[in-house]
Amino acid sequence: MLPKLSGDASILAFGDSLTYGTGASSERDYPHILSELTDLKVINAGIPGETSREGLARLPALLDRHTPELLILIHGGNDILRRIPAAATTANLEKMITAAETRGIPVVLVGVPNFGLLLLDSAEFYASVAENHNIPADLETLPEILADNDLKSDLVHPNDRGYRQLALKIHALLKTSGAL
Repeated sequence: MLPKLSGDASILAFGDSLTYGTGASSERDYPHILSELTDLKVINAGIPGETSREGLARLPALLDRHTPELLILIHGGNDILRRIPAAATTANLEKMITAAETRGIPVVLVGVPNFGLLLLDSAEFYASVAENHNIPADLETLPEILADNDLKSDLVHPNDRGYRQLALKIHALLKTSGAL
């Protein structure tokens, strides 16, 4: 369970192009839609092309600057595409979560699928990372979106409808985990 967010909470949406909103129209990225759904400030801290190593270097300063009440972490897709060893990505995700937790910031993890012929599941390491930190995780939504051509703008990014579905699923997870 997550602590309930205050009425003036800010949420840091941190990640790569999937957070940034590559493939979406203006203001149709998932952080913007989630902000509308929650009536809370959701900061889009996505950088297209970023690896988890680069994200790990960037995250602590953002946590200190924004002092969010919640971190939503969607990272590792570029590691998968670049065939960076899963152990390195896992270690970087673990360190990102620890950076938030040591600041008292709870984390929600969203898994990214292994990109290939079939996008049926998030990469295996996401489940173990979520379990190791006992944090809420959505391991199904991105694989479902990226397996549906009607929800994609290209091979690895959602379109407006796909990002809306992602925001709705994260919103539902925040409700069931107690944050909303």
